Amino acid sequence: MNINNKDNNKEGRTPHIPSEYPYVPSDHPHAPSEHPHVPSDHPHVPSNHPHVPSEHSVRLSPPSEGLGEVSSQGLGEVPSHSPFSAVILAAGDFPNHVLPLRILRTAKNLIVCDGALEELLDYEIAPTAVVGDGDSLSEELKQRYAHIYHPISEQEFNDLTKATLFARSHLKMDASTHTRPRFCYLGATGKREDHTLGNISLMLYYYRQLAIDPVMITDYGYFVAASGSMRFASYPGQQVSIFNATCKELSSSGLKWDIYPFSELWQGTLNEALSSEFTVHADGDYLLYRTHKV
Repeated sequence: MNINNKDNNKEGRTPHIPSEYPYVPSDHPHAPSEHPHVPSDHPHVPSNHPHVPSEHSVRLSPPSEGLGEVSSQGLGEVPSHSPFSAVILAAGDFPNHVLPLRILRTAKNLIVCDGALEELLDYEIAPTAVVGDGDSLSEELKQRYAHIYHPISEQEFNDLTKATLFARSHLKMDASTHTRPRFCYLGATGKREDHTLGNISLMLYYYRQLAIDPVMITDYGYFVAASGSMRFASYPGQQVSIFNATCKELSSSGLKWDIYPFSELWQGTLNEALSSEFTVHADGDYLLYRTHKV
């Protein structure tokens, strides 16, 4: 795995971005009208699969995965512009992997939980907004960033959700486009384990309740929330874990071990992709995790 330490990454030296990230097909209902990396002959899963309604084929993977280019030579680099409506930086372990660091530098809307601001400034990256209850901010930083600091004192939601709700309401993403905004979450794992587990589980909440397509990227892999039967880009040997939320029917093709309607979180972990894509056949919601390419 290509991880650079903090000192090596401060200047944005990212010569190669890991190449396993899938694309957004142009016919996906949430995809941009033009996408430069979509092959015209991408196959569809047969519509007669037992878990796929006969009137349509399996949907392609969520648009939150539009991180790079797919080609016969593998995926290219993360584009110079961010494919996300918003990037939210939490106050967990600051990312070291070149991919999340590149995303931080190219984000057009970078919303920072207040506890992450000081470390972000070490990289000389300017946030769009700082959100939180202010307990983690020094008075000096509160004054210096008063023009973009948005204190939210209520305690019903954690800072990650406060930042998400702020982005949804203040960046005018609920408008008339009727498309799901794509949010990327960084720095949301590490440190306290209860915070990590809570932040990961919030991906499904944002997907179902806030109509967001979220992707959480760590130094080791990435989570996406999904619903129903979907096809996911991959690579041979990629480690895959699936966490069932509401599925009563759950199976797969293209994975080393077929999946089933898991009743425990651990049951869907430590699977493996066999080729450049795999399919999950489902009738409900689930979280899917894939590792970065080594």
